[in-house]
Amino acid sequence: MTISSQSDRFRAGTMAIVSRALDGSSATDDTGYALAVSGGPDSMAMLALAHAAFPGRIAAATFDHRLRDGSAGEAAMVAAACATLGIPHATLVPDKPIAGASLQRQAREARYAALVAWAAGRPLLTAHHADDQAETLLMRLNRASGLAGLAGIRAVRWAGGTPILRPLLDWRREELRVIAEGSGLGFVDDPSNTDVRHDRTRIRASLIATPTLDPAALAASAAFLGDAEEALRYHADILWSDRWHGPDRGMDVADLPREMRRRLLRRALIESRRSLAIVLPPFSEASNVEPLLDALARGVGAVQGGVKVTPLPTGWTFRAAPPRRSH
Repeated sequence: MTISSQSDRFRAGTMAIVSRALDGSSATDDTGYALAVSGGPDSMAMLALAHAAFPGRIAAATFDHRLRDGSAGEAAMVAAACATLGIPHATLVPDKPIAGASLQRQAREARYAALVAWAAGRPLLTAHHADDQAETLLMRLNRASGLAGLAGIRAVRWAGGTPILRPLLDWRREELRVIAEGSGLGFVDDPSNTDVRHDRTRIRASLIATPTLDPAALAASAAFLGDAEEALRYHADILWSDRWHGPDRGMDVADLPREMRRRLLRRALIESRRSLAIVLPPFSEASNVEPLLDALARGVGAVQGGVKVTPLPTGWTFRAAPPRRSH
């Protein structure tokens, strides 16, 4: 295939995702796109495709995590490739050193914060592809994730007023590497991709060793799960508007399936903590509420996240948990 036909596919896919992000509205002919380009073959292929699909309408940025030797040189390589194509480029760095526990999570949060600030509201494109999606699905299955986790990498998500778009989720890693090799722009292979200390690296090796597993099919399944997650979230929003009247007034969920009770319970805990100014212990949308759901189903009150939930005939009520007695 020629870069022209490949860029046509990329343009069509990107425009479809933009329309989805904008609730059916189409991008205009002067819409600018911000690209997150690490220097790996996937992102360099995206750079070449976007340059051909949207000439004069893209800018690129590379986030240098400053976590390993050679990262500055990789950012410089991307900057040189962009200069060759006449594409504006910025090298971004963390505000403070990334260190301590959960290094990968901290690096991801710092990277997206910097990229979103740089994009300044323009659609931000990342180079996640079908193989990434398949690996993510398997990793989360192995962690017993719920539907939201199994939906994997979303084609569209928002960070403040910036849409983050993944136009390559139906592209395979191998075809992107061919594009990167044929572009003449150069690329680097991140050594962390072969580091067996990372879950993703081990899952990737398992996929390669199991040819009966089709990454494209797994990625398609993740997309269907994402659609189901959006539908459930939509209905949960309606139920929340209808049934939540504040922490001290019963939230009636008796007629709802467990999944809806689970969603409303998490949301009620978060809202109760906010209104009651509870900060500790920590709680988030990812916190496990299954034991609390089980207790409430038995008609027994319980405490989670500093909130005491009590089942009453009128529904669940939420109050600040009494302080623990010290011995």
